[in-house]
Amino acid sequence: MDINSFLLTFIPLFVAIDIIGTTPIFLGFTEGVSNFQRKKLILEACLTAFIVAVAFLFAGKAVLRFLGITINDFRIAGGLVLLILSINDILSSSENRRNPHTNIGIVPLGIPLIMGPAALTTILILVDKYGYISTIISMLANFTIIVLILSNAKWMTKVIGDGGAKAFAKIASLFLAAYAVMMIREGITIIIDTL
Repeated sequence: MDINSFLLTFIPLFVAIDIIGTTPIFLGFTEGVSNFQRKKLILEACLTAFIVAVAFLFAGKAVLRFLGITINDFRIAGGLVLLILSINDILSSSENRRNPHTNIGIVPLGIPLIMGPAALTTILILVDKYGYISTIISMLANFTIIVLILSNAKWMTKVIGDGGAKAFAKIASLFLAAYAVMMIREGITIIIDTL
């Protein structure tokens, strides 16, 4: 696997997960929690998100085949979902969309805060386009970054500030919207070419 393939799988997944934009929400959930408990929650959330991502990576295509859905159907539908999610993030605060008003733990920290519908859709599209090895390596790299960012969340927020984190989330949503449009365009183009 070359650096180009790694970046083409790593960047869309990083944008879809949007861990920088999620960090202030994570801090809100863990306000007043001890460092030991926070580390335990990070481990629990990341492990849950990773297991769901790996299950979707390997079983996603089989589920689609069972339902009679082609990868291009899923690419277009996934692109539309990503586009709606990204536009929603751009036009409203990410806290309103992501905060489900439940207790912290596996849900909502692991699912859907870390591994939400945007990230799951992106994983399925990436594995079809670039293969399992590139996608798995980019997933491992992203989860390493997630653990590092959440473990140093208080320090990061002091550096970039609350406003900086929110601005990054909006920029990430814009890139996600562009990626969604590309997915829709590619799906439609491939379907037209096969007719």
